Amino acid sequence: MPATSDSTAEPEIQYDYVPLKDRDEAERPREKLLKNGPAALSDAELIALIFGSGTRVDGRSLSAVELGQTVLRTYGSLAKLAGRDAKSLMRTKGIGPAKAAQLVASLEIGRRVEGTVDDKRIQIRSPADAAAHYGPRLRDFKREVFLVVLLNTAGVIIGDYRISEGGLAGSIVEPRAVFEKAILEHAASVICIHNHPSGNPEPSREDIAITKQLVEAGKLMGVPVNDHLIIAGRGYTSFADRGLI
Repeated sequence: MPATSDSTAEPEIQYDYVPLKDRDEAERPREKLLKNGPAALSDAELIALIFGSGTRVDGRSLSAVELGQTVLRTYGSLAKLAGRDAKSLMRTKGIGPAKAAQLVASLEIGRRVEGTVDDKRIQIRSPADAAAHYGPRLRDFKREVFLVVLLNTAGVIIGDYRISEGGLAGSIVEPRAVFEKAILEHAASVICIHNHPSGNPEPSREDIAITKQLVEAGKLMGVPVNDHLIIAGRGYTSFADRGLI
């Protein structure tokens, strides 16, 4: 799902509450999409289709579109919304477990589809290439996420997969989890990437120890670890650049 920039945040539009099914056809997000395509819908209307229904907040009924606008005002844009987890979304009044799950699932589908399409064209020639491609996906996560990127002999991405997510456990991984799929997919090499939600790009002792373990395991299995990147805020740290690989 393409992300909008902060400059395209939704304008605040006030609606008199009318259930979407009772509005004129031209105002209904579903009918607008079917007639004119998704590009005709605002960000709030796209979110409204995901939610499917409105809700009550502080004794006032909100349509699904108004609820979508509330979410966008809270986070600023789809780009800032995309990295939020369900618990974060549920802090917004009117967003319960069901709507939070619907929104997270929809954004994740878009991210995976976009990643699959992009990966077919991405060649990793340097740590900067890997950081440019994966940084936007990881920098806004509030928990540590560990990815393994599979490369062919030309350094082109043939896939990636998440093997852990959490606090400290998000950076503690087992070699088997890293290399099992790499071997099945006939990857020529791999790159490991994880984020530091704190924004501190410095590798911890655990990061260094685990990387050394993975490098040695990769040599034994014939699938070398080309690099291990830490995504932190807008920057990154490359273990290869630092001579740690």
